[in-house]
Amino acid sequence: MADTHDNKLTAEVRTEFGKGFARRLRAAGKIPAVIYGHGTEPQHVALPGHETALIIRKANQVLDLQIEGKSQLALVKDVQKDPVHQIIEHLDLIVVRKGEKVTVDVPVHLEGEAAAGTAVNQDSTTLSLEVEATHIPESVTVSIEGLEEGAHIVAGDVKLPAGATLITDPETLVVGITGATVADLGETEETAEGETPAGEGDLVDEVGSEDAPAEAE
Repeated sequence: MADTHDNKLTAEVRTEFGKGFARRLRAAGKIPAVIYGHGTEPQHVALPGHETALIIRKANQVLDLQIEGKSQLALVKDVQKDPVHQIIEHLDLIVVRKGEKVTVDVPVHLEGEAAAGTAVNQDSTTLSLEVEATHIPESVTVSIEGLEEGAHIVAGDVKLPAGATLITDPETLVVGITGATVADLGETEETAEGETPAGEGDLVDEVGSEDAPAEAE
């Protein structure tokens, strides 16, 4: 679960905008971000690049931003990255307050091993939950230990953290157990006794017809 005490960052208010200014910020080791929500005017800030990148490696992080001497909690809503270099280019942050509930997609972690000779198919990698903004779980755990072929777990079966409410349809399939798939190695190269390999008979017929004398007209 995210600890906002470990997510404290100093944010600098910025009044300049545009791609050129954003590039200069990133070159200086900072990340441009915008904070919005609760009817407030969007606030543009710059965050320390390295510290921020370490925090947001985990999903649904709530940042405790120190802005001009005041504390502001903000949930990381969107992370924009360069598709080639994977450098963080911009963050969208939503204002949150202690005690407020938010809806987030929480990763599903599978634990244990299914029965021998089975295959595990995870259909849902996240579940949508309503949770308190300052107590967002890092993941929910689903045990598949010893499950036999044909077993399945739906969203409504998953044990949720205290205070969390399931938003995902309870009937949504999370994981199903099937029989292990046997790889098709193809037919044996040996042909049945007395069987002519495919195509060989045609070749003989063609050669024979070429060598035979033409019929008299």
